Amino acid sequence: MPTQAKAAVIDEITERFQSSSAAVLTEYRGLTVAQLTQLRRSLGAGSTYAVVKNTLTKRAADSVGYSDLAPLLNGPTAIAFIEGDPVEGAKALRDFAKANPLLVVKGGVVDGRTVDASEVTRLADVEPREVLLAKLAGAMKGNLTKAAGLFQAPLSQVARLAAALQEKKAADAPAAEAPAADDAPAADTTPETDAAAADAASDD
Repeated sequence: MPTQAKAAVIDEITERFQSSSAAVLTEYRGLTVAQLTQLRRSLGAGSTYAVVKNTLTKRAADSVGYSDLAPLLNGPTAIAFIEGDPVEGAKALRDFAKANPLLVVKGGVVDGRTVDASEVTRLADVEPREVLLAKLAGAMKGNLTKAAGLFQAPLSQVARLAAALQEKKAADAPAAEAPAADDAPAADTTPETDAAAADAASDD
């Protein structure tokens, strides 16, 4: 491959590393074209699944501080570059691998941090944000020890919870700001909710 063409490929992989919320390295040996097409579709809009050259990918990874990926760049490699929620991308890869065992997850990068295959699996097991919100609400009605226990969860789960809390507060804001019939001031957000959101944000 001419030097100019190699440079263009390195630049493209570098840009994908920088713009994606997650990049999961896989081995795809033995998968058919039809299966790879199915996998690409399952990752969702905006995400891509690309076969890459290991030597060029190593150079791209080094340029963005992901040198720890070097040991994973052996054998036939393809990378799932995830746009949006990395949890959903991890779930898609996990489900596809269950149906197609020839797909092997090696590890990757999630939210700027290198992870191994087991961490990708744990990410796929993170519960939906609606479930996390319900658990948080139940814990706060119980005691602070239970609530604090939720924040011992993996970073990805805490970040997901914090985002869900922020969306819930934004949705509730119009109702809170509307004046009551007797012109009483709107109720303040409870300190416990603010504290939980702040703790989750600080752990992100």
